[in-house]
Amino acid sequence: MLTGCAALLLTLGLAVAVPPSASSTPSSASAHADCRPDGLYQSPGVTPPYCEIYDEAGREKMGADHPRRAIGYFTSWRTGANNTPRYLASDIPWDKVTHINYAFAHVNDQNKVSVGGDKPTNPATGMEWPDVKGAEMDSAFPYKGHFNLLNKFKKQHPNVKTLISIGGWAESGGYIDDNGKRVASGGFYKMTDSQASINTFADSVVEFLRKYGFNGADIDYEYATSMQYAGHPDDFTFSNPRRAKLMAGYVALMKTLREKLDAASAADGKYYMLTAAVSASGWILRGHDSYQVVPYLDYANMMTYDLHGTWNHFVGPNAALFDDGKDNELQEGSVYSTYGIGYLNTDWAYHYFRGAMQAGRINIGVPFYTRGWQKVKGGTNGLWGKSALPDQKKCPKGTAGDVGSTTPCGDGGIGIDNLWHDLDENGKEMASGSNPMWHAKNLEKGISGSYIGAYGLDPASDPDDRLVGTYTRQYSSVMKAPWLWNSQEGVFLSTEDEESLAAKAQWVADKGIGGIMIWELAGDYAWDPSRNDGKGEYFMGKTLINTIHDKLKNASPYGNLKSDKPVPADRLDVKVELVDFPVGDRNYPITPKMKITNNSGQTIPGGAVFKFDYGTSAPATMTQQTGWTLQVQAGHTGNNTGGLKGDFHKATLTVPSWSSIANGASATVALSYQLPIATPSNFTLTFGGKTYALSQDHPKANAR
Repeated sequence: MLTGCAALLLTLGLAVAVPPSASSTPSSASAHADCRPDGLYQSPGVTPPYCEIYDEAGREKMGADHPRRAIGYFTSWRTGANNTPRYLASDIPWDKVTHINYAFAHVNDQNKVSVGGDKPTNPATGMEWPDVKGAEMDSAFPYKGHFNLLNKFKKQHPNVKTLISIGGWAESGGYIDDNGKRVASGGFYKMTDSQASINTFADSVVEFLRKYGFNGADIDYEYATSMQYAGHPDDFTFSNPRRAKLMAGYVALMKTLREKLDAASAADGKYYMLTAAVSASGWILRGHDSYQVVPYLDYANMMTYDLHGTWNHFVGPNAALFDDGKDNELQEGSVYSTYGIGYLNTDWAYHYFRGAMQAGRINIGVPFYTRGWQKVKGGTNGLWGKSALPDQKKCPKGTAGDVGSTTPCGDGGIGIDNLWHDLDENGKEMASGSNPMWHAKNLEKGISGSYIGAYGLDPASDPDDRLVGTYTRQYSSVMKAPWLWNSQEGVFLSTEDEESLAAKAQWVADKGIGGIMIWELAGDYAWDPSRNDGKGEYFMGKTLINTIHDKLKNASPYGNLKSDKPVPADRLDVKVELVDFPVGDRNYPITPKMKITNNSGQTIPGGAVFKFDYGTSAPATMTQQTGWTLQVQAGHTGNNTGGLKGDFHKATLTVPSWSSIANGASATVALSYQLPIATPSNFTLTFGGKTYALSQDHPKANAR
């Protein structure tokens, strides 16, 4: 989650108790095992109380009118300080959401989770808002601030779960200190150097959940990728030298968290969730190996936004649902001509993760904020035009021009077009065209907004802060993406509104996807006729969350099974993993080795047949270079304009007749494929006239 736009309780007696229904909380371990979601890792020797939050089909229980998730990120910094508009827990539409992710906590210098010092000015645990109706503190809790109010409202809305989100754009490799200054300390990058520090961190997360009443932890590590210059530019000192080992550390972190949260869940009789904000960028995912953390997640929140932005000069949608075959960034990179499909869209990212997990454990992200450029040249009403910063020596840190790319950095929207801007290390406005959607709606209506002074805008003295020209709404019916175009100023602001969100929510419902994640709730809008000296203007509201809720409240239950075919009842202890990934820019085509480890108690003979699925995020062109036989049945062919048509390519890999894999032995097959995929799944193995599932997949024997 990018800041500015967008980047867990019983032992102490402080938790908010949510009484489970007697009919859905079996006491035996075997009954709880039936509620475990398909594919979710279970820690050895521990059976957490899955049935507290999952039903016997492994679907999450979220209350009436919520068959799908609506996850809202609630940020710490919209406190009303300096007279800026505030957004408190009392403003959350609690009846329209299923989960609240509090952003953010960080990794401190002791490798523990932290939200800063215990001070009255700490928004998480110390601040108060005595003048705000509904924001009165609950004396039942020994802390104040946002954490007090979140627990207060959870008492009234017991089906809503809260998670502490750790990391984000600004706090993955550092933290914001008590004075509001960012400190680059290493964060996740350093903490995952050793198992000892990972253990310290994971233990602290358990303590944190118990202390502050959260239902789980959301890890927003940006980014454990081998691609150079990914993540916050101030962290490159820590991240770039570690690129080759970041993914291994991330996997160790998530496995450790899962096991320690499972143990705490079993001990406390309260299930603690583990989720992650995951990248949707094909470039970043290319360096994430095959995203081996999937088994440890209750669900994944895809950050399907920031797919285009002013880090380069290509002008396109922030969060398109589908590809339209015209993305000029992909055209200039020869992506269409080489691979046939475009990867900067929500549908592509969904199919990446669908290759490794069921639809119901995936949530798509939607932005309640804009991204935008100024002085755009070319394109259709700005779309697929270009806007390069005139002086490339002044590119912001971490953007294309700054890191030595031949692609120019973009000329971002500023002033009136950049209300939710960040400041650089010199206190200068960072140009990115970032605005809450309520400000974008005012621009569309020709209103500058009565609140702009609170954000430091001064139209009387600064021409950039004045509303000039007309902002006309445009919409791509193919991509389901809206934007505002100001032809006079050449300003392009990529937006989200009722039409685009209705289309996305309907797609989520139709595909059986788990739900929708929102960055961030404070960007939602509604028309308020009392504001702006009685002339009216858009301001913080519930229009977009209402649109999501109305589309999803009558949806069918989400997809709960990984495989789209019947699963063999018999399983073998045979492990298949992808290893030895090339690092960074050397990894195209992607050439890992498939390592097969046989602990089944018998020899896998020559002629045995492995079958597996992999996501249609990559073309059906996977090959091997080890003398085995690999055949692929395509789940999608052609371009992906308007969406990929199938979820899986189905591969058949045959052990050579002259070979075998003895019990206790391993074999490796060199693979090559184009575009990233998550870990292949739904393996079966056939020999001796019998077909087996592999125990690593943890499939359910029968579909429910």
